Amino acid sequence: MNLPNKLTIFRIILVPIMVIIPFLGIDGRFFGIPIEWIIIDIIFVIASITDKLDGYLARKNNEVTTFGKFLDPIADKILVLVAMIMLVEMQKLPAWIPSIVLFREFIISGYRLVAEQKGGNVIAASKWGKLKTVTQMIAIILAFLDLNKFGECFSGVLQGGDMVLNLIVTLLMIIQTIATIFSGLDYMKGSKKILLS
Repeated sequence: MNLPNKLTIFRIILVPIMVIIPFLGIDGRFFGIPIEWIIIDIIFVIASITDKLDGYLARKNNEVTTFGKFLDPIADKILVLVAMIMLVEMQKLPAWIPSIVLFREFIISGYRLVAEQKGGNVIAASKWGKLKTVTQMIAIILAFLDLNKFGECFSGVLQGGDMVLNLIVTLLMIIQTIATIFSGLDYMKGSKKILLS
């Protein structure tokens, strides 16, 4: 097994570790942020780095494999959706945001499956898809460090740094949600001919 595929598997292994952290009873705070949230965030950052690194190494060293093409996007979806579900459980994110992301991923996965069966080409990521990925990752990383709930910056009860961080997280989550919808529509539009053939 080559290094890119090992990194993909490593990313998947990090996900259950993220989930286990809240059950370990880690006490203490750092700059007011619960240490367990910081640990979860660090694990998410490491996993996100491996996401970029495995693809880069696979292309650079010409080590792109069928196994990697199958598992890499699944690992990405698992990482993002589990992180969002954890944020929902922490009451830092409304459930409708990961619901939209989940809906989009199921639809696109179905499209890709049909396209592959019919011998179609994989649709390249659009500008919406790239925007979705970047804003999604940054929003999740910052959300774990935000002590407040989604959108509290608009309620007028927050002050100073709390309001600034919450505003950034809220806006990034809204942008990634919009980008998620439009990237899905772009993909469906690009795949329409394959599905109707």
